[in-house]
Amino acid sequence: MNSHVLYGMPASLYTGKVRAYLMQQGIAFEERTAGDPRFLASIVPQVGRWIIPVLECPDGRILQDGADIIATLEREGQACISALPRDPLLRVIARLFEWFGGEGLLRPAMHYRWNFDADNLPFLREDFGLALAAPGASQAERDERFERAAGRMRKAATSFGVTPESAPAIEAAYLEFLDLFNAHLAEHPFLLGEHPSLGDYGLYAPLHAHLGRDPHPARLMQQRAARVWRWTERMGQGAHGPLEYGTAQAAPLDAANLPDTLKALIRFIARDYLPECEAYVAYTNEWLARHPALATGSNGLERPGDRSIGMTTFNWRGHSLRVAVMPYRLYLLQQIQDEAASLGPESAGRWQRLLDETGLGALPRLTTIRRVERRQHLEVWGPVLPPAKEPST
Repeated sequence: MNSHVLYGMPASLYTGKVRAYLMQQGIAFEERTAGDPRFLASIVPQVGRWIIPVLECPDGRILQDGADIIATLEREGQACISALPRDPLLRVIARLFEWFGGEGLLRPAMHYRWNFDADNLPFLREDFGLALAAPGASQAERDERFERAAGRMRKAATSFGVTPESAPAIEAAYLEFLDLFNAHLAEHPFLLGEHPSLGDYGLYAPLHAHLGRDPHPARLMQQRAARVWRWTERMGQGAHGPLEYGTAQAAPLDAANLPDTLKALIRFIARDYLPECEAYVAYTNEWLARHPALATGSNGLERPGDRSIGMTTFNWRGHSLRVAVMPYRLYLLQQIQDEAASLGPESAGRWQRLLDETGLGALPRLTTIRRVERRQHLEVWGPVLPPAKEPST
């Protein structure tokens, strides 16, 4: 095998994140759908569950999960332009938006895909059917694959808090985000300046696969936030210059003087996603306390391939939402916190001031009594951590 093989599907949020990275970095790859016979017969047994994306490397290694795939390729020096900015503070911010994009925008992504059947359903039926069925499958077989997947995904949408009651608030929040991101892109070609960062790849996942590609939300994005739409086009292409942006606008952001448009986006994360984060961290610590004998390296689930350890409830924009608690989100949260912990004094001071200014001050304290690790393509629990030290007085 001379190039990487990416297994996924066009409609997949997490596949889009990896595909954009490979395209931007000029990494040779072949893309195959999840209905490919080799994926089902060889790749799924190696991974241990049906999940996408999966990257098969030229040397035969199997990588699963968008964050881990990108981290591995970065570590191996395969990136022509690193997804991690040179400035330490910008690296933390990039991880913040990777976490929020892939997880915090799931509510509008699922709502706009599955609650607008008049516009979306004909497209989704063909798109899912072609990707999930084996090449050459009949229309009946493709339709059957779509119906099964659609049933699972509609059920999953409710686990992210998508209900008829919450729908108006979801739409209002999404439009607010679109306006904020559109305003930021008026001056900057990408989130942190001249090149895509981890934050761009995280945001691209839902803003392309669900919200920029499905007919109803795609039209909404084109009409409401043309610069965001154009950003999705640039992200899905190979590496190139800033095109319509002048050279002054194509410079990296100055970490000592972050633009107000970026701070506004971070304030949105604090309002829109921090309450959910606080709820699932609290639930996880309670769950871990109820499972003191849990073996290190296991996830404590009856079916190890499951992604949720339970459900929790929190207040969001005037609604009480009941959502699934997924350790994977903690895994990404830890990466933000680890990156922040490595900052030198000057950058650490800037990070703390940014947290205080934007309402994200609680983020560093949102930790669990056991870290989430990934082993053999699964999220598992690390050893119990020692109690945090009280600050000296």
